[in-house]
Amino acid sequence: MTQAQLTGTFQVTNWQETPYSESDNGAKQSLAVISQHYSGDIEGTSELRYLMSYQPDGTAQFVGFETFTGSIVGQAGSVVFQHQGQFIAGVASSNFTVVAGSGCDALAQLAGLGSFTSKEQGQAQYSFTLNESLGG
Repeated sequence: MTQAQLTGTFQVTNWQETPYSESDNGAKQSLAVISQHYSGDIEGTSELRYLMSYQPDGTAQFVGFETFTGSIVGQAGSVVFQHQGQFIAGVASSNFTVVAGSGCDALAQLAGLGSFTSKEQGQAQYSFTLNESLGG
């Protein structure tokens, strides 16, 4: 097994969020449907669904699945990431892992975990630890 540290950025290109439960105290739950564009060691696009739980103080917890299509260190395919994150003091962050068995084409054997921290205007820095060699 090889291991490599991958880095780069992604840009949110679309964000549609719909509340499905709201409380009088300001708490709410919503579904966010998001599109993103990756650059760096990971290049491509993704579609993401977050279930979000906002607290009255403006913080939030979220979970979701992201379907990425593109290339990772030059190997093309698609894969699904599972997220668990939070939004505190205007900063979103998440830890994510590859959903085992979700990869296609050259990403079929992809395994690893990563994280991101948001920056301004829908950008985030990601870091991903690749735990399996790619390609055939």
